[in-house]
Amino acid sequence: MTEPLPEGCDPAARPIVHVHGLCKSFGDQRVLDGVDLDVLPSQVVVLIGPSGSGKSTLLRCCNGLERPESGTVEVCGRLLVQDGRMLDESGLNALRAEVGMVFQSFNLFAHLSVLDNITLGPRKLRGLTRRDAEERARALLAKVGLEHKAAAMPASLSGGQKQRVAIARALAMAPRVLLFDEPTSALDPELVGEVLQVMKLLASEGMTMLVVTHEMGFAREVGDVVAVMDGGKIIETGAPASIFTRPTQERTRAFLQAVLGRT
Repeated sequence: MTEPLPEGCDPAARPIVHVHGLCKSFGDQRVLDGVDLDVLPSQVVVLIGPSGSGKSTLLRCCNGLERPESGTVEVCGRLLVQDGRMLDESGLNALRAEVGMVFQSFNLFAHLSVLDNITLGPRKLRGLTRRDAEERARALLAKVGLEHKAAAMPASLSGGQKQRVAIARALAMAPRVLLFDEPTSALDPELVGEVLQVMKLLASEGMTMLVVTHEMGFAREVGDVVAVMDGGKIIETGAPASIFTRPTQERTRAFLQAVLGRT
């Protein structure tokens, strides 16, 4: 289902995530209402807005965890969703090998060591040997500052350490894009910084990222594009400097006033 680029077209100019006219309801509640969004390769796009505005649902539609009623979602050149029709299970599995997701609740396997949590996916889905998978996993643990925790069990880790392991696990699949669903919201305040530092490192290395977060400092410092959601719509999109200092929508100004204590 991958469509070829026109001759002479720069691949970097084509969105790695393309969402158009996306609609999703839960019962009578319209959660996404005609959402359009593009993420270019190596971009960090940050979704902000009040709770219940549709941010996490939009993210989950980008890897097939939610099925929208209508609209288009194209990820990594594959039509994930078109007019409510979704890829079959084999197509979804192939796509999810390209799209990593980091959840707020870590989702580590409690009965597996840190090393085994990270190597399971590459061995089962990428066909890596145990030796190669463990070599990759140890390199990623070093990247997130946890090389000394390879043999540890998840129960022995702090929340920040668990989330850094979850990031390493997502990276172990060599994804083309990473989705982050409020990765620091379940953490104690003193542990937030260690996770954000890893995310900043990934951004500096050119990882394509779509991030739902309430961390406005991260959005302002690391985001290439900030998209503001409210009532199931993206009401404003722009560079962080523009969104945080010169928002055009009154609803954006009210949200920033509430979370930052200023206009």
